[in-house]
Amino acid sequence: MTDSALDRDAAPRPADGAGGNGPDDDEISLLEYGQVIYRRRWLVLGVTGLVMFIALVATLLMTPLYRATTTLQINRDTIKVVDVQGMTPAESFNDQDFYQTQYELLQSHSLARRVISHLDLAHDPVFKRMQQPSPLGRLLGLLHPGAGARTPEALDHDDVKTLLGALSIEPIRNSRLVAIHVDTPDPKFSARVANAYADAFIQSNLERRMEGSSYAKSYLDDRLQQLKQRLEDSDKELVAFAQKEQIINLNTTVNAQQSLIGQQLGELNTALAQAEQDRYKAEGRWQQVQAMHGDALPQVLEDRVVQELRRRYAEDVAKYQDQLRLYKPAYPQMQQLKAQIDELHQQIADQVTTIKGSIEGDYLAAKAHEDLLHTRVAALKQQYLNLEQRSIRYNILKREVDTNRQLYDALLQRYKEIAIAGGVGINNVLIVDRAHEPQLKYRPVIRLNLAVALVLGLFGGVLLALLLERLDDTVKNATDVEHALGLATLGVIPLLREQTPEQALADARSGFAEAYRSMRTALQFATADGAPRVLLITSTRPGEGKSTTASALAHNFVQLDQRVLLIDADLRNPSQHRGVAIDNTRGLSNVLAGAMAWREVVHSPANGGPAVMACGPLPPNPAELLAGPRLATLLEEARAEYDFVILDAPPVLGLADAPLLGHLAAGTVLVIEAGATRLEHVRDALKRLAVSRTRVVGAVLTKLDTRQTGYGYGYGAHYYAYGGASPESRRSR
Repeated sequence: MTDSALDRDAAPRPADGAGGNGPDDDEISLLEYGQVIYRRRWLVLGVTGLVMFIALVATLLMTPLYRATTTLQINRDTIKVVDVQGMTPAESFNDQDFYQTQYELLQSHSLARRVISHLDLAHDPVFKRMQQPSPLGRLLGLLHPGAGARTPEALDHDDVKTLLGALSIEPIRNSRLVAIHVDTPDPKFSARVANAYADAFIQSNLERRMEGSSYAKSYLDDRLQQLKQRLEDSDKELVAFAQKEQIINLNTTVNAQQSLIGQQLGELNTALAQAEQDRYKAEGRWQQVQAMHGDALPQVLEDRVVQELRRRYAEDVAKYQDQLRLYKPAYPQMQQLKAQIDELHQQIADQVTTIKGSIEGDYLAAKAHEDLLHTRVAALKQQYLNLEQRSIRYNILKREVDTNRQLYDALLQRYKEIAIAGGVGINNVLIVDRAHEPQLKYRPVIRLNLAVALVLGLFGGVLLALLLERLDDTVKNATDVEHALGLATLGVIPLLREQTPEQALADARSGFAEAYRSMRTALQFATADGAPRVLLITSTRPGEGKSTTASALAHNFVQLDQRVLLIDADLRNPSQHRGVAIDNTRGLSNVLAGAMAWREVVHSPANGGPAVMACGPLPPNPAELLAGPRLATLLEEARAEYDFVILDAPPVLGLADAPLLGHLAAGTVLVIEAGATRLEHVRDALKRLAVSRTRVVGAVLTKLDTRQTGYGYGYGAHYYAYGGASPESRRSR
């Protein structure tokens, strides 16, 4: 194994495929957005110019329109001539539904038909001109010949559609005003239609209110007839019930009768209570008479007659006892006195009996009076209950009569008010400003259209640029190399526009030459041991500048007093012999075929440049030659005599040469053309190189348009293409 192979195996390799995972490819910073827009500025400007040109042409082809405006004031309610509850809703400052309804009514088909009929627009030449189809419409008419035959309904619909297309409604914020705009090709016609629209809207609003009043009046009329019949029926039922129950005096209410009976019942209850007390007293005296001796009764003792009789009786008894000492009982005077005493005794007994009878009579009278009052109270109670029973039905009928009468009176009053309100005809819509003939056209406005087109064009151009950038999966800058591919960027080579690579490299102060010197410096820090001593330069596809890179890198290492051998290992399309003007009849192919020693085909530099080994005759089987053992021997011996051996290899994709060479090299540099090589192709190339255990130390980004990306190199000349390229382009490989 050669020293270069050992160096290669000891060094770390990038991951298979992309060589590593960087940040998310979809993340683009604002700076990158700006770079994308700057890089595609001509696309953005082209789209913007195209949009502005189309807008200009369209504006010039537009028919000039003149706007006439009529301003209306729409109030929530009319002036309240009469206050009809339920017919005039309360004012609501937040009631947007009402005003939105008015705006929709202004744009209704019925109002448009009214204006068309009133102005006879169907025969108006301006209106007919407005109905002429556009060029696109005429083209569609040619494609559909049958579309010309239209029914009257279709014609009416077209008229309404045309008029509504010229109409626009603009509510004025924070007010009750609304502007009616009419845009037509004729200024007089615009003013006439705008004023007609306002008048028609006011008239239709009045008609709707009249229709609403008429409907309400008709409805109330029917209800009045029903309530009138109901009132008559309830009156008849009340009278019939009063006659049946003998409630004759209709002016005296049942409540009054109930009050009278209640008063009488109260008086009787008072009398009954007194009678019961009297009966209790009489009964007590009677019971006392029955329980005690008559002479001991308080009534007897307190009776004056009894007291008088007892006094006389006592006197006669005393007199009799006194004369009994003088006379015998049979003495006539004594017998007469005795008879007088007996008479008084009998009178006393009779008086006591009379008093007892009086007490019993009082008791019986009190009891009879109490019983009579009980009977009367019971009768009044029954009468009161009967009256209460009748009053329930009477009151029900009376309330029904009163309710029906109130409903009838209220409905009759409302009917009269609606009839008055319907005849007043006050509208809630007023014309604030009538439309006048406009002097200046409303649209199109060239400045406005161009300004809008400018904004839209810029916006569309930027979107298109970003979209193309998103769809563009090529390697565009060093960020893509590092983030998307996971490779170190060893150098960024600017695009040449006015010079050839040889001319740019000849000028040591040129940015092109400086870029390759920066690449050389980067290679010196690519590994811990410095730049790989056997370095392979390859690319993904032809024409990416690998040959120029190999030659420039060899010359830059020579400038550091290094011995460098540049080998043209592209056995299919060699180019290094043209750069140094040497003979290509002998070279690497002769060495690999065993026909010559490698030192015999090395061309020593004449002006201090690197030693060059040309390709030699093109072999029929390059891969078989490269796979043989002579190449490894050549590289091992050359590495012993030279400080650096640089191999200019063919592209990776489609060929087996580069992986074979990369396996033997200590390091490989992948050349990528900016803005031309797809990321997927580079990943495929890296996969092939990884399979052959090729150590890729980094990538070089070539042909970068520095004026678009801002890298700072201002040279410009297009690079060559691999294969069938022009002689001038071949010199750059």
